Amino acid sequence: MFYDQEDNYKTLDELILAIDDYINYYNYDRIKVKLKGLSPINYR
Repeated sequence: MFYDQEDNYKTLDELILAIDDYINYYNYDRIKVKLKGLSPINYR
């Protein structure tokens, strides 16, 4: 999220929001074939 992307985030708050959005995507929206086409949260 940060390395080689330093110019994309002007403040620390912008970086924190981007990380929070990515964590939300990773757990709730990302579809995995190994999990029968469900997101990790829905699979559990």
